[in-house]
Amino acid sequence: MAWLFAANLGLWLAVYAPIQVLLPQQAELLDRANKEFVFGVVTGFGGLVSLLVVPLIGFMSDRTTSRFGRRHPWTLGGAIIGAVGLGVLANAPSVVVMTIGWCLVQAGIGGMLAALTAVVPDQVPVVQRAQVGGLIGISQMLGTVLGAVVVTLLVSGLPAGYSACAVIVVVGALFFVLRTPDTQLVLKPVRPTFWISPREHPDFAWAWGGHLMINLGNAFGTLYLLYFLGDVVHHESPEDGLLVLMALYGVALAAGAVLFGARSDRSGRRKPYVYGASAVMALAALILVIWPTWTAVLVASPLLGVGFGTYWAVAIALLTQVLPAASDRAKDLGVLNVANALPQVIAPLLTALILANLGGYRGLFAVSALATTLAAVLMSRVRSVV
Repeated sequence: MAWLFAANLGLWLAVYAPIQVLLPQQAELLDRANKEFVFGVVTGFGGLVSLLVVPLIGFMSDRTTSRFGRRHPWTLGGAIIGAVGLGVLANAPSVVVMTIGWCLVQAGIGGMLAALTAVVPDQVPVVQRAQVGGLIGISQMLGTVLGAVVVTLLVSGLPAGYSACAVIVVVGALFFVLRTPDTQLVLKPVRPTFWISPREHPDFAWAWGGHLMINLGNAFGTLYLLYFLGDVVHHESPEDGLLVLMALYGVALAAGAVLFGARSDRSGRRKPYVYGASAVMALAALILVIWPTWTAVLVASPLLGVGFGTYWAVAIALLTQVLPAASDRAKDLGVLNVANALPQVIAPLLTALILANLGGYRGLFAVSALATTLAAVLMSRVRSVV
């Protein structure tokens, strides 16, 4: 569990430090007048790559008969490819090269994510999965917070920031691969298809839809936060403000993940915690609709953190309990992880439309609250998990 936490920490730091700080700064340097558009194009293409890679690597991981194991080769290989992409970003002279670099990062990190996610149903009993999910949620939070600390306080400049992320993700993967066992596969499973019939597996379909909506709502609420602080809140230092918010968000996320993940495991219940998490996240977004000020952001940030931490802990358990077949765990989890990657593709495009036509950032946060609420409605349709 400790090494899984470390590997996930490196993974999420390599994703969120660029998304929250480095990519917006780089987009502004390359095209100040169209920074939102550039940022949206780069993250959109990267999200599309992740959308395709995660289930594909999961599919291949399920069928890997390497003597090094089913998952470890993809974990380490993905980290190395992600590091190469971060190296490209460090010296990107144009938007095109920046896009290529971020697509490489998303391809590598997507492969790493597919392998690490499959470790949970491979090796963790059902009664401990929400606790492990809580640790993964904390790693995601710490990756966000520590990433912001690393690239704003500990290193200076885009090249140094990207290089630090590259080193951290590879080190985390190396420790996990070298210090943990991996499952071995002798015979490759059949059922070589990515299609999972909603008619035959309705719980999987409802869970996928709910997971998509919660991630879409979270993307609307956080993706353009740096620009929101500068353009609407008029914070004197948006980067420093973002660091404060990430710290508040992170502490609250850790508390929600640990406390409610453990309670979920003890009770054996998942959906009540999903409903509560959805309601708290929607409330956080609505606060910014009504009151888009620095004080309001300070209130909304920990609310969003405790909601998303609770959801992430319980979601890991719930989602692994609706998988159609044990032999295709990584592939099926890869299909579920499409619900993580798809918002990165569509959120920038939808955000541009919302900002232009639905009242700016107030409209954006209102749509975030709506998506998060819809997630709870969809999850309520899951019948095999209480």
